[in-house]
Amino acid sequence: MRVLVVPDPATPVVGVAVHVDVGFRSEPEGRTGFAHLFEHLMFQGSESLEKLAHFRHVQGSGGVFNGSTHQDYTDYFEVLPAAALERALFLEADRFRAPKLTDENLRNQVDVVKEEIRLNVLNRPYGGFPWILLPPVLYDTFPNAHNGYGDFSELEQASVEDAAAFFDTYYSPGNLQVTVAGYLDVDEALRLVEKHFGDIPARPAPVRRSFAEPLPTGERRQVVTDAHAPLPAFALGYRLPDPGADLDGYLGHALLGSVLGAGEAARLQRRLVHVDGLVTDVSAGAGLMGPLDARDPDTFTITAVHPANVDPDRVLAAVDEELDKLAAEGPSTDELARQVARWSAGLHQENDRVMYRMLGLGARELLYGRAEIAVELPDRLAAVTPEHVRAAAEALRSSGRGVLLVEPTAAQEGTK
Repeated sequence: MRVLVVPDPATPVVGVAVHVDVGFRSEPEGRTGFAHLFEHLMFQGSESLEKLAHFRHVQGSGGVFNGSTHQDYTDYFEVLPAAALERALFLEADRFRAPKLTDENLRNQVDVVKEEIRLNVLNRPYGGFPWILLPPVLYDTFPNAHNGYGDFSELEQASVEDAAAFFDTYYSPGNLQVTVAGYLDVDEALRLVEKHFGDIPARPAPVRRSFAEPLPTGERRQVVTDAHAPLPAFALGYRLPDPGADLDGYLGHALLGSVLGAGEAARLQRRLVHVDGLVTDVSAGAGLMGPLDARDPDTFTITAVHPANVDPDRVLAAVDEELDKLAAEGPSTDELARQVARWSAGLHQENDRVMYRMLGLGARELLYGRAEIAVELPDRLAAVTPEHVRAAAEALRSSGRGVLLVEPTAAQEGTK
């Protein structure tokens, strides 16, 4: 088990996060959505604490808690007043020692997850757009292409035996990254981590799988219908450089996303919204679930919503023209500096909160073996040149891509 301790004497709180090296790309075929379902199960009590006791202990101390499932990791975290550090470590270690995996808890949480999918995907406009709908257009393999939220029939077939096997395989101490941050003494924090996590029985950590697959050689298209969407939309997906091997190239793509879509002065905002009037909304960015949030492969996306009388190919042609201009000349120095400043301001604002700083450090340590990336990001972004962004645009234009077209159904169009 890896432990990262981050003292911060300027804050009156402490945070504890556990990142588990398993996300929805690791879940078995036939059990789509299982990684996220298992995250829910980890909040259903343990052999020493009944259901909801974890919640009461955190909230009774004036703290907050949560968990989330990503492509390559699942995290669990809480932030409490500094005096409650040992309580936080006890609670996290307790659930990783022996969660309460019962049929009652499993059936209950399957229903909870199904309702979450109804709320966030099935019964809302553009549900699952683009993080669920785009990957099967761009990728071929099950880990990269399947729906990480889950299929109802497969969720319903999940068994307690599946849950126990998943826990034994992926929730071993050697597959955990524990991060402790805030107002603390380093030696005392390490002593408490050892006290509460040290007696969790060791098990072999799983061999980390590679999810690499060949780059697409051309354009792939798919059309889906959406009964709730008021307007058509599209998403473009391109492969990103591996941030573990080429961080500068990755950050060039990240800033390309900002140059294209961040702020009213961004190129696609100006061209598609204000000048040509082709779309009502457009965005671009690195990472299917956010920048530096996954190992290779990950996705650069451009999404837009457009009026029904606008041919999507006309919009795609305009996008390609803007990418061609950037591939030929790159952004201006001032244009890039504005976006670097936007990024830096956002990073500093995010890092003001112990919770986000802790989660960023823990995720980068787990994914890339270097928590320092989270601290270095403002300087690394400032070192990105117009040439890096130009090369990123050129890479997009010279590679294959996925094109997802979302069309309102006839019933929806009839209500407009």
